[in-house]
Amino acid sequence: MKLNYLFILILIIIFVTAFLLPEIATSQPSFPDDPDQIPIDGGLTLLFAAGSGFAIKKYRQKRRLLDG
Repeated sequence: MKLNYLFILILIIIFVTAFLLPEIATSQPSFPDDPDQIPIDGGLTLLFAAGSGFAIKKYRQKRRLLDG
């Protein structure tokens, strides 16, 4: 029972923090001028493709072990 109250208290603290942090962050002064924008180039796309391929490979290996 005490563990449930502790868990609920931790969840409340996390949610309150999640709602208050954006308010605190937006009250800061803005940049003096527009910062330089960084384009999303092919590197990020390659990382995404490699991660997707790796995930598919692992999924297929796991499925073969379970089926076979």
